[in-house]
Amino acid sequence: MTKKAVIVFSGGQDSTTCLVHALPLYDEIHCITFDYGQRHRAEIEVAQQLSKQLGVKVHKILDTSLLNELAISSLTRDNTPSLNINSSGNNLPNTFVPGRNILFLTLASIYAYQVRAEAIITGICEIECSDYPDCRDEFVKHLNDAIEFGMDYKLHIQTPLMRLSKAETWALADHHQQLNLIRHETLTCYNGIKGSGCGNCDAYNLRANGLNEFLENRTQIMNNLKTKLDL
Repeated sequence: MTKKAVIVFSGGQDSTTCLVHALPLYDEIHCITFDYGQRHRAEIEVAQQLSKQLGVKVHKILDTSLLNELAISSLTRDNTPSLNINSSGNNLPNTFVPGRNILFLTLASIYAYQVRAEAIITGICEIECSDYPDCRDEFVKHLNDAIEFGMDYKLHIQTPLMRLSKAETWALADHHQQLNLIRHETLTCYNGIKGSGCGNCDAYNLRANGLNEFLENRTQIMNNLKTKLDL
């Protein structure tokens, strides 16, 4: 039986690391990239380039621009960096897009049902993004249960980076001999600059600090990674 997985793929560091980690584990991989009105269209272009470069045969771009009308965020609108536009009173980051992962994982699951995939893979990470309620392990488990009940279909939402630090995520890329690809060809920066990024935004800082930590403590971090993921 053909093993199939669907990857929620943005072309950033995390989702690309998930892709290179999944490639040897599945016979068939489908990438899904969501066009939700993000500020930088380069994300979609980078995702398309990377999926081709890594040999993915099926890559879908799904229009979810309605999210931009319903959920205002600094990732979809040009707000001032200090403006927290969340109105729930929970002091969430202004880069939080309410409902984004709920929508993306649900749509990916519907697609997985159609192609008879057994897994959804996403780069959600609780360790580095604990301020985001839809990046927590508890959220993923509850959503996974709801999707299985709602579709009467066995499907596992996998989050290989959930318990990894950013340095360990870099170690995973290195384990698969794709460190340079992910270092130079992915786009994580909130200001839309590929590779190392703008040098100013939170995404740049998280990525750069993790890389520096990995390069300075490569052996120890690689050993930690192997223990966590049983590599």
